[in-house]
Amino acid sequence: MGYLNKILPVATVILLAGCADKAPKTIYTWDGYQDAVYHYYTQQTSPQEQIATLQKLVEKSRAGTKPVPPGVHAQLGMLYNNTGNAAQAMSEFNAEKAQYPESASYINFLTAKK
Repeated sequence: MGYLNKILPVATVILLAGCADKAPKTIYTWDGYQDAVYHYYTQQTSPQEQIATLQKLVEKSRAGTKPVPPGVHAQLGMLYNNTGNAAQAMSEFNAEKAQYPESASYINFLTAKK
């Protein structure tokens, strides 16, 4: 029993030290997405600036091994729609639905003719 009481703390320290060296892996490359959206809605950036930021994020995701994060194409679609580019907006909305089928009802709501 005394031997186990000495080994257990050492093993715990070794195990935790091994875990501490590994950075958490993420599924997506967010790369400033939250900041870009925040700056847009607080009117710190223009729609064109946010479009450029999000397009870079899409390009970076496609160039790497991670998928485009959910909501990015939808946000781009709304931005394109707000700037009068309806065709590009629909393209982005369709890209969101294709990549994330669970977003279809929301995208359909956004694109419904009123």
